[in-house]
Amino acid sequence: MRILVVEDEHRIANSIKKGLQLEKYAVDLAYTGTDGYDLAVTEEYDLILLDLMLPGMDGIQICMKLRQKQIHTPILMLTAKSQTDDKIEGLDSGADDYLTKPFSFEELLARIRALIRRPPNSLSNILTIGDISLNTLNFEVKRQNKPITLSGKEFSLLEYLMRHPGQIIKKDQIINHVWDYESNILPNTVEV
Repeated sequence: MRILVVEDEHRIANSIKKGLQLEKYAVDLAYTGTDGYDLAVTEEYDLILLDLMLPGMDGIQICMKLRQKQIHTPILMLTAKSQTDDKIEGLDSGADDYLTKPFSFEELLARIRALIRRPPNSLSNILTIGDISLNTLNFEVKRQNKPITLSGKEFSLLEYLMRHPGQIIKKDQIINHVWDYESNILPNTVEV
């Protein structure tokens, strides 16, 4: 198992690395957000331990950019920020778990084990094709970073099409995935 630790406090980073190595994990360190992001996109990791407040690029930005790039490596955010709003922001940005400092190393190990044993999630929350991005968490659609207002059905249709890029999709497939079972939809509805 290979873990990336992105932590700007050298003492904490080295302590985590040493403890994880004693548990037989291979560990890479990055002390800035930029270096951590670069490693996360160029190397393959089983888990990323990510500080929230980092020089260069913060943990929220890193999470969002990794998820936009379809990198689904589990992310455990480690931070001194313990307010509920901070936790929500971290988790909504793409982190899989959130642990506040100070923490016990035993709890960190337990959370690592829990994240590693989870099945990989093949569904991304942020889809991007060309200059269009769709966020399934907050139901935002943007084109060239400008928000687009869509109805619920339009959003569902766009999401379905973006999850199947380059594929030919039949009308009945669209109807089955976008409308609920009780809907009385005719195939020509999709043509409109």
